[in-house]
Amino acid sequence: MRPSWPGDRERQLPSHMHPFLKLYHGLPAPARVVAANARGLYLRWWRYGRETPSLVSQARQRESWDPDRWGAWQKAEMANLLAHAARQVPHYREVWERRPTGDVGTLEAWPVLSKETLRTRPRTFLKDGSDPAQMSREQTSGTTGKPVVVWWSRRTAREWYALFEARVRMWNGVNRHDRWGMLGGQLVVPVRRTRPPFWVWNQSLNQLYLSSYHLAPQNVGDYLDAMRRYKVTYLFGYASSLYSVAQLAAELRLDAPPMRVAISNAEPLLGHQRAKIAEVFGCPVRDTYGMSEVVCGGSECSEGKMHLWPEVGVVEILRDDVDEPAAPGEPGRIVATGLLNREMPLIRYQTGDRGALEPEAMPCRCGRGLPVLRSIEGRFDDVIVTPDGRRVGRLDTVFKGAFAIREAQIVQDDLEHVRVQVVPAEGFGERDAIGVAEALQDRLGTDVKIRVECVESIPRTKAGKFRAVLSMVSDAAKDPERRSR
Repeated sequence: MRPSWPGDRERQLPSHMHPFLKLYHGLPAPARVVAANARGLYLRWWRYGRETPSLVSQARQRESWDPDRWGAWQKAEMANLLAHAARQVPHYREVWERRPTGDVGTLEAWPVLSKETLRTRPRTFLKDGSDPAQMSREQTSGTTGKPVVVWWSRRTAREWYALFEARVRMWNGVNRHDRWGMLGGQLVVPVRRTRPPFWVWNQSLNQLYLSSYHLAPQNVGDYLDAMRRYKVTYLFGYASSLYSVAQLAAELRLDAPPMRVAISNAEPLLGHQRAKIAEVFGCPVRDTYGMSEVVCGGSECSEGKMHLWPEVGVVEILRDDVDEPAAPGEPGRIVATGLLNREMPLIRYQTGDRGALEPEAMPCRCGRGLPVLRSIEGRFDDVIVTPDGRRVGRLDTVFKGAFAIREAQIVQDDLEHVRVQVVPAEGFGERDAIGVAEALQDRLGTDVKIRVECVESIPRTKAGKFRAVLSMVSDAAKDPERRSR
C-alpha cells in the first residue's frame, strides 16, 4: 500500500480529533463553501509565496542533472544534515551518546529508524528551539490504527509544493491556477447525506473537493455533472475513488467530462484501474509516490517511469531480513533520509514500503536525469508471505483477466490460507471465481489454500483508503528464522 501523500490535500484527522467537524457538518451547503474557502485561503498562504515561481523554475532546471551531479549534491546536503541532527536534535544526540564509535558523517553508521520509535516520541525529533505551534502538524492516515505525527515548517511546505507544481502538475500540462477535482479522505459532507451536493467548491485553491464516501450508482451522475458545472480540467485523488467513478460511469453508460490528466495518489494504482480511468475520462493517468513524513517523493513521467525527487531525500533499498543493501535492482525495504525538513529530520526512516531502484545505467527516455523507482511492491506489512518464506507483492496482475468484478481485496489470514473478497459486477459467475483463484494460485503456489467470497463492499480505512492486500500474519510468522525456532 502507498503511504499518505501530502500533495494538495488537507491532512485527514479522525472526527474525535477535529473540534470543528460537527459544527462544519451542521452548516448549510453555502456556509460550508465559505468555511472551505477560508481554510483554502490559509493553505494557499502557507504553501505558496513570492518565492514559489523561483523554486519551481529551479526544480525544473535540476531535472537535467546527470546521476554524478545528483550524487555530489546529495552527498553535500547529507553531510550538513547528519552533523546538524547529531548536534541539535534530542533523539539523535541520545543515539550518538550511546554509540561512541562510528562516523557521524557516514549514513550507514546511523541506525534504521522504525515507525514505532517515531510514533512514541515524535517531539524528540524536533530540532532545539522549534515551536510546534508555529508549524504545520501532519498526521499519517494510520492504516494500522496507529498514526504517526510530524511537523512541517512553512519553508518545508513551500519547497515541497514547488516540487509538486514542477513535477506533478507541469509535467502533465496543468498548473495550480487550473480548476481541478479532488477525491480524497476529507469528510467534506456528512456520511449520512443522501442527496447532492456531495462536494464543496474551494475557490481559494480552484478545487472541487468531491467526497470519497458517497460513490454509488445513484450518485455518480451528480459527480459528473458537478465536474462539468465547475469546469474541472483535471482530477487528483485516491486510485480506488477515481476508479469507482470511472467504473460506475461506464456501467451506467454515462458520458464523463474529458480531462487533461488524472493523477493518482496515496494508494497503489493497479493496471485495470489505470485503463478504466483513462478510457472514461479520455486522458493519461499518472501515478505519484510520497508520504506525510516527507522523506521521499516521486512522480510518473510520460514514459511510465516513477522518478524520485532527490531534493526530498536519499532512498536506500535494504534487504527484508537485515539492515544491509539489497542487490542492485532487487526489491527490498524502502528506507529514506529526508533532506527537506530540517526542523524535524528523519534519518534512515523505514517507510513501511517495499520497492526496487532502477540501475543508473538505464536512463529514462523522457530525458530527465532524476533517479527511477523501478517498482513499488506495497507495504512491507501487506505482502503475501508463503509457507516457504517467499514474499509476494504486485498481485494486481491477478485481476487483469476479463473478470466481472467491481473491486477485490486479498486477505491473508495465516501462512496457509488466503481469501479473496470480491464485489461482483453484473455477470459475475463461477467461472470468474475460479479464474481469480487459479491466477492467484499460480503466483502463491499449491501450499496456500485460496477461497473466493462475494461481499457487498470492501471496508476502507478511517482515511477512506482502499487496501488491495491485507495481511493478518504476525511479524513472527513472517520471519523465517523465528518460525524455525
